[in-house]
Amino acid sequence: MIHYKSKAEIELMRESSLLVSDTLALVAAAIKPGITTMQLDKIAEEFIMDNKATASFKGYHGFPYTCCISVNDAVVHGFPTNNELKSGDVVSVDVGVFKNGFHGDSAYTFAVGEISDEIKQLLRITKESLYKGIEKAVHGNRIGDIAFAIQEHTEKKHGYGVVRDLVGHGLGRSLHEEPQVPNFGKRGTGAKLKENMTIAIEPMINMGTKDIFYDKDGWTIRTADGKPSAHYEHDVCIQKGKADILSSFTAIEAAEKANTNLCSDY
Repeated sequence: MIHYKSKAEIELMRESSLLVSDTLALVAAAIKPGITTMQLDKIAEEFIMDNKATASFKGYHGFPYTCCISVNDAVVHGFPTNNELKSGDVVSVDVGVFKNGFHGDSAYTFAVGEISDEIKQLLRITKESLYKGIEKAVHGNRIGDIAFAIQEHTEKKHGYGVVRDLVGHGLGRSLHEEPQVPNFGKRGTGAKLKENMTIAIEPMINMGTKDIFYDKDGWTIRTADGKPSAHYEHDVCIQKGKADILSSFTAIEAAEKANTNLCSDY
């Protein structure tokens, strides 16, 4: 069942989504070689609690942390660890918050220190594909229009692997609602998009194969060929003419650019 939101509910969702964005910006400012992803998780958790919200992921189906932090060949759902980050690492941080009865859910991928032009392109194309999908997230279109736009930009144009086993989703009072939002598919197929639907669009794009496997922790999902993966996510409200993006990368990108330990020229 798809839940349509009132204008008041959409504004509450925007507050939750922007709190996620601010959390990711704080993480962006802290990332550097030598810091652990467990330390980043604690920074996020304290900030969320200070803002009178709770971490959506912590305890969700038993997930034990505030953030999913996935490094290099980890696609999503990575456990924070005490391993130190180093120059050349690609770090996807996915965060959810619950505030005022609604969830926000967003993700961003960071590059620590020096990375290859090949990886820069992966990050740039993946982020571009998110916005290509959002362009299609308007009243009257279908889920397949979003999916096709992402797949066309990443897989068909650049030969990247679009993960099939993991998809975006509806969002609201529950962290995962209907409909599912794949990153691959055919135009004109799937659920019809209607005004005031709220969804999380999140391309998960691998440099190599689309194939993945679960690590021994039962959560972390890795690329089958060991090549890096990128992940970006926005919360979106379907509107007529143009989608309303509830989350924001503005503060994250500013923090990324200001942090000399991060690569931002992609």
